[in-house]
Amino acid sequence: MTKADIVRILAEQVGLTRREAAQALAVVLDGVVESIRAGEKVELRGFGSFRTRRRQARQGRNPRTGAKVKVGAKVVPYFKPGKQLREILNSD
Repeated sequence: MTKADIVRILAEQVGLTRREAAQALAVVLDGVVESIRAGEKVELRGFGSFRTRRRQARQGRNPRTGAKVKVGAKVVPYFKPGKQLREILNSD
């Protein structure tokens, strides 16, 4: 599913134009991104939560040459599915 698919479904089910649905989705996604950037946890009950994790600097390897490469510390996004989503996915 793409962002365009979400906009189409949102427009159909809520009765918005595609432009309005795209703007609404953009506002939601921007809010999620800004909250995560600020170090806050974003929780969507029944779906899951988004947060960040710190990865420490480490020694990596260039797969082509085999040379050692220094990989710096970084912050990566992390998604943890909620209980209800896990149950739906494993209900077979």
